Amino acid sequence: MDNVREILSGVQTGILTIEEAVSALKWAPYEDLGFARVDTHRQLRTGVPEVIYGAGKTAEQVVAIVDRLYERHPYVMASRLSREQFEVLAARYPQAVYHETARIAEVRAEPRPEQPPDAPFILVVSAGTSDQVVAEEAAVTAEILGARVERLYDCGVAGLHRLLDARDRLTRAAVLIVVAGMEGALPSVVGGLVEQPVIAVPTSVGYGANFHGLSALLTMINACASGIAVVNIDNGFGAGYFAHLILRSQGPR
Repeated sequence: MDNVREILSGVQTGILTIEEAVSALKWAPYEDLGFARVDTHRQLRTGVPEVIYGAGKTAEQVVAIVDRLYERHPYVMASRLSREQFEVLAARYPQAVYHETARIAEVRAEPRPEQPPDAPFILVVSAGTSDQVVAEEAAVTAEILGARVERLYDCGVAGLHRLLDARDRLTRAAVLIVVAGMEGALPSVVGGLVEQPVIAVPTSVGYGANFHGLSALLTMINACASGIAVVNIDNGFGAGYFAHLILRSQGPR
Protein backbone atom coordinates (compact mmCIF):
# COMPACT_ATOMS: atom_id res chain seq x y z
CA MET A 1 0.00 0.00 0.00
CA ASP A 2 2.92 2.37 0.63
CA ASN A 3 3.93 1.83 -2.98
CA VAL A 4 0.39 2.61 -4.19
CA ARG A 5 0.24 5.77 -2.06
CA GLU A 6 3.56 6.95 -3.46
CA ILE A 7 2.31 6.47 -7.02
CA LEU A 8 -0.99 8.26 -6.35
CA SER A 9 0.85 11.09 -4.64
CA GLY A 10 3.02 11.43 -7.74
CA VAL A 11 -0.11 11.84 -9.86
CA GLN A 12 -1.53 14.40 -7.43
CA THR A 13 1.60 16.52 -7.49
CA GLY A 14 2.06 16.20 -11.24
CA ILE A 15 5.29 14.19 -11.08
CA LEU A 16 3.58 11.25 -12.81
CA THR A 17 1.02 11.21 -15.60
CA ILE A 18 -2.01 8.94 -15.32
CA GLU A 19 -0.52 6.62 -17.94
CA GLU A 20 2.76 6.39 -16.02
CA ALA A 21 0.85 5.65 -12.80
CA VAL A 22 -1.14 2.86 -14.45
CA SER A 23 2.09 1.37 -15.77
CA ALA A 24 3.71 1.58 -12.33
CA LEU A 25 0.72 -0.05 -10.64
CA LYS A 26 0.89 -2.96 -13.04
CA TRP A 27 4.40 -3.70 -11.77
CA ALA A 28 3.63 -3.35 -8.06
CA PRO A 29 5.54 -5.60 -5.63
CA TYR A 30 4.81 -9.20 -4.72
CA GLU A 31 4.65 -10.67 -1.23
CA ASP A 32 7.61 -12.78 -0.15
CA LEU A 33 6.53 -15.64 2.14
CA GLY A 34 9.98 -17.22 2.21
CA PHE A 35 8.89 -20.38 0.38
CA ALA A 36 6.89 -18.47 -2.26
CA ARG A 37 6.73 -15.01 -3.79
CA VAL A 38 3.02 -14.41 -4.19
CA ASP A 39 2.11 -12.25 -7.18
CA THR A 40 -0.83 -10.34 -5.70
CA HIS A 41 -1.05 -7.92 -8.62
CA ARG A 42 -1.23 -10.39 -11.48
CA GLN A 43 -4.92 -9.71 -12.05
CA LEU A 44 -4.13 -6.03 -12.58
CA ARG A 45 -1.59 -6.92 -15.29
CA THR A 46 -3.27 -9.86 -16.99
CA GLY A 47 -6.92 -9.85 -15.92
CA VAL A 48 -6.59 -13.18 -14.05
CA PRO A 49 -5.31 -13.67 -10.47
CA GLU A 50 -2.35 -15.92 -9.82
CA VAL A 51 -3.35 -19.60 -9.87
CA ILE A 52 -1.73 -21.88 -7.29
CA TYR A 53 -0.08 -25.05 -8.60
CA GLY A 54 -0.67 -27.49 -5.76
CA ALA A 55 1.60 -30.37 -6.77
CA GLY A 56 4.83 -30.43 -4.76
CA LYS A 57 3.54 -28.02 -2.10
CA THR A 58 2.52 -28.91 1.42
CA ALA A 59 -1.06 -28.28 2.45
CA GLU A 60 0.15 -25.60 4.84
CA GLN A 61 1.99 -23.81 2.03
CA VAL A 62 -1.13 -23.89 -0.14
CA VAL A 63 -3.23 -22.41 2.68
CA ALA A 64 -0.70 -19.64 3.31
CA ILE A 65 -0.71 -18.64 -0.36
CA VAL A 66 -4.52 -18.76 -0.49
CA ASP A 67 -4.61 -16.45 2.55
CA ARG A 68 -2.61 -13.79 0.71
CA LEU A 69 -4.53 -14.05 -2.56
CA TYR A 70 -7.98 -14.26 -0.98
CA GLU A 71 -7.44 -10.93 0.79
CA ARG A 72 -7.22 -9.19 -2.60
CA HIS A 73 -9.26 -11.19 -5.10
CA PRO A 74 -12.88 -12.35 -5.38
CA TYR A 75 -11.76 -15.93 -5.95
CA VAL A 76 -8.70 -18.15 -5.63
CA MET A 77 -7.99 -21.24 -7.72
CA ALA A 78 -5.55 -24.04 -6.92
CA SER A 79 -4.78 -26.70 -9.53
CA ARG A 80 -3.40 -30.24 -9.19
CA LEU A 81 -4.54 -30.36 -5.59
CA SER A 82 -4.90 -33.69 -3.79
CA ARG A 83 -7.89 -34.56 -1.63
CA GLU A 84 -5.63 -34.48 1.44
CA GLN A 85 -4.42 -30.96 0.62
CA PHE A 86 -7.97 -29.82 0.03
CA GLU A 87 -9.19 -31.12 3.38
CA VAL A 88 -6.65 -28.91 5.15
CA LEU A 89 -7.72 -25.97 2.98
CA ALA A 90 -11.41 -26.62 3.64
CA ALA A 91 -10.82 -26.60 7.39
CA ARG A 92 -9.84 -22.94 7.04
CA TYR A 93 -12.23 -22.06 4.20
CA PRO A 94 -15.46 -24.06 4.62
CA GLN A 95 -16.90 -22.49 1.47
CA ALA A 96 -14.12 -23.99 -0.66
CA VAL A 97 -15.23 -26.32 -3.45
CA TYR A 98 -13.19 -29.29 -4.65
CA HIS A 99 -13.66 -30.40 -8.25
CA GLU A 100 -12.61 -33.99 -7.74
CA THR A 101 -12.01 -35.13 -11.32
CA ALA A 102 -10.26 -31.91 -12.30
CA ARG A 103 -8.23 -31.86 -9.04
CA ILE A 104 -8.97 -28.15 -8.68
CA ALA A 105 -9.98 -26.22 -5.56
CA GLU A 106 -12.01 -23.03 -5.80
CA VAL A 107 -12.43 -20.51 -2.97
CA ARG A 108 -14.93 -17.68 -3.39
CA ALA A 109 -16.59 -15.14 -1.15
CA GLU A 110 -19.75 -15.25 -3.31
CA PRO A 111 -21.21 -17.97 -5.57
CA ARG A 112 -19.79 -18.10 -9.06
CA PRO A 113 -21.74 -15.80 -11.41
CA GLU A 114 -24.03 -17.71 -13.75
CA GLN A 115 -23.60 -17.33 -17.49
CA PRO A 116 -26.65 -16.57 -19.65
CA PRO A 117 -27.73 -19.61 -21.71
CA ASP A 118 -27.10 -17.78 -24.98
CA ALA A 119 -23.57 -16.60 -24.09
CA PRO A 120 -20.73 -17.72 -26.38
CA PHE A 121 -19.25 -20.95 -25.05
CA ILE A 122 -16.19 -23.16 -25.05
CA LEU A 123 -16.80 -26.76 -26.08
CA VAL A 124 -14.50 -29.32 -24.45
CA VAL A 125 -14.31 -32.50 -26.51
CA SER A 126 -12.60 -35.66 -25.28
CA ALA A 127 -11.68 -38.76 -27.26
CA GLY A 128 -12.27 -41.24 -24.45
CA THR A 129 -13.48 -41.50 -20.87
CA SER A 130 -9.86 -42.11 -19.84
CA ASP A 131 -9.07 -38.56 -21.00
CA GLN A 132 -11.71 -37.06 -18.73
CA VAL A 133 -9.33 -35.98 -15.95
CA VAL A 134 -7.48 -33.67 -18.33
CA ALA A 135 -10.69 -32.59 -20.08
CA GLU A 136 -12.28 -31.65 -16.76
CA GLU A 137 -9.19 -29.69 -15.74
CA ALA A 138 -9.63 -27.64 -18.92
CA ALA A 139 -13.39 -27.23 -18.49
CA VAL A 140 -13.33 -26.29 -14.80
CA THR A 141 -10.43 -23.87 -15.34
CA ALA A 142 -12.37 -22.00 -18.01
CA GLU A 143 -15.53 -21.98 -15.88
CA ILE A 144 -13.75 -20.56 -12.86
CA LEU A 145 -12.28 -17.81 -15.03
CA GLY A 146 -15.79 -16.85 -16.10
CA ALA A 147 -16.44 -18.70 -19.36
CA ARG A 148 -19.52 -20.67 -20.29
CA VAL A 149 -18.46 -24.26 -21.01
CA GLU A 150 -20.15 -27.26 -22.58
CA ARG A 151 -18.81 -30.82 -22.68
CA LEU A 152 -18.78 -33.52 -25.35
CA TYR A 153 -17.00 -36.61 -24.03
CA ASP A 154 -16.08 -40.05 -25.37
CA CYS A 155 -16.32 -39.43 -29.11
CA GLY A 156 -12.91 -40.50 -30.41
CA VAL A 157 -12.01 -41.48 -33.95
CA ALA A 158 -12.57 -45.21 -33.28
CA GLY A 159 -16.29 -44.40 -33.46
CA LEU A 160 -16.42 -41.24 -35.54
CA HIS A 161 -20.24 -41.31 -35.82
CA ARG A 162 -20.39 -40.21 -32.17
CA LEU A 163 -18.63 -36.98 -33.09
CA LEU A 164 -20.58 -36.36 -36.29
CA ASP A 165 -23.87 -36.75 -34.44
CA ALA A 166 -22.92 -33.63 -32.46
CA ARG A 167 -21.73 -31.53 -35.37
CA ASP A 168 -24.23 -28.75 -34.61
CA ARG A 169 -22.63 -28.31 -31.20
CA LEU A 170 -19.18 -28.18 -32.76
CA THR A 171 -20.18 -25.40 -35.12
CA ARG A 172 -21.98 -23.36 -32.44
CA ALA A 173 -18.99 -23.20 -30.09
CA ALA A 174 -16.85 -20.05 -30.02
CA VAL A 175 -13.68 -22.05 -29.38
CA LEU A 176 -13.01 -25.77 -28.95
CA ILE A 177 -10.67 -27.70 -26.68
CA VAL A 178 -10.02 -31.22 -28.00
CA VAL A 179 -8.43 -33.72 -25.61
CA ALA A 180 -7.03 -37.04 -26.80
CA GLY A 181 -4.45 -39.68 -25.95
CA MET A 182 -3.44 -42.80 -27.86
CA GLU A 183 -2.56 -41.62 -31.41
CA GLY A 184 -4.06 -38.14 -30.79
CA ALA A 185 -5.95 -37.91 -34.10
CA LEU A 186 -9.16 -36.27 -32.86
CA PRO A 187 -8.05 -32.59 -33.05
CA SER A 188 -7.19 -32.99 -36.77
CA VAL A 189 -10.67 -34.33 -37.45
CA VAL A 190 -12.38 -31.55 -35.50
CA GLY A 191 -10.12 -28.92 -37.07
CA GLY A 192 -11.27 -30.09 -40.50
CA LEU A 193 -14.93 -29.63 -39.58
CA VAL A 194 -15.08 -26.18 -37.97
CA GLU A 195 -13.96 -22.61 -38.62
CA GLN A 196 -13.36 -21.76 -34.95
CA PRO A 197 -9.96 -22.03 -33.23
CA VAL A 198 -9.14 -25.47 -31.85
CA ILE A 199 -6.86 -26.05 -28.85
CA ALA A 200 -5.43 -29.58 -28.87
CA VAL A 201 -4.48 -31.27 -25.61
CA PRO A 202 -2.45 -34.51 -25.79
CA THR A 203 -2.85 -36.81 -22.82
CA SER A 204 -0.57 -39.52 -21.45
CA VAL A 205 -3.33 -42.10 -21.92
CA GLY A 206 -2.22 -45.02 -24.11
CA TYR A 207 -0.17 -48.17 -24.37
CA GLY A 208 3.63 -48.46 -24.39
CA ALA A 209 4.32 -46.98 -27.83
CA ASN A 210 2.31 -43.94 -26.77
CA PHE A 211 5.44 -42.92 -24.79
CA HIS A 212 3.37 -41.28 -22.04
CA GLY A 213 1.67 -38.88 -24.45
CA LEU A 214 4.58 -38.10 -26.76
CA SER A 215 2.98 -39.84 -29.75
CA ALA A 216 -0.25 -37.84 -29.30
CA LEU A 217 1.74 -34.62 -28.91
CA LEU A 218 3.69 -35.22 -32.14
CA THR A 219 0.50 -36.09 -34.03
CA MET A 220 -1.17 -32.88 -32.92
CA ILE A 221 1.85 -30.72 -33.71
CA ASN A 222 1.91 -32.27 -37.20
CA ALA A 223 -1.83 -31.90 -37.76
CA CYS A 224 -2.77 -31.27 -41.38
CA ALA A 225 -5.87 -29.26 -40.40
CA SER A 226 -5.35 -25.51 -40.00
CA GLY A 227 -6.33 -23.43 -37.00
CA ILE A 228 -5.02 -25.82 -34.32
CA ALA A 229 -2.83 -24.77 -31.39
CA VAL A 230 -1.26 -27.42 -29.15
CA VAL A 231 -0.50 -27.29 -25.43
CA ASN A 232 1.73 -29.59 -23.42
CA ILE A 233 0.92 -33.18 -22.46
CA ASP A 234 -1.91 -33.37 -19.87
CA ASN A 235 -2.01 -29.56 -19.68
CA GLY A 236 -5.75 -29.11 -19.29
CA PHE A 237 -5.19 -25.97 -17.24
CA GLY A 238 -3.22 -24.28 -20.02
CA ALA A 239 -5.89 -25.17 -22.57
CA GLY A 240 -8.72 -23.84 -20.40
CA TYR A 241 -6.84 -20.64 -19.68
CA PHE A 242 -6.01 -20.04 -23.35
CA ALA A 243 -9.59 -20.74 -24.43
CA HIS A 244 -10.77 -18.18 -21.87
CA LEU A 245 -8.39 -15.61 -23.37
CA ILE A 246 -9.71 -16.27 -26.87
CA LEU A 247 -13.30 -15.98 -25.69
CA ARG A 248 -12.53 -12.78 -23.78
CA SER A 249 -10.76 -11.21 -26.77
CA GLN A 250 -13.76 -11.80 -28.99
CA GLY A 251 -15.89 -9.44 -26.91
CA PRO A 252 -19.70 -9.45 -26.93
CA ARG A 253 -21.39 -10.98 -29.96
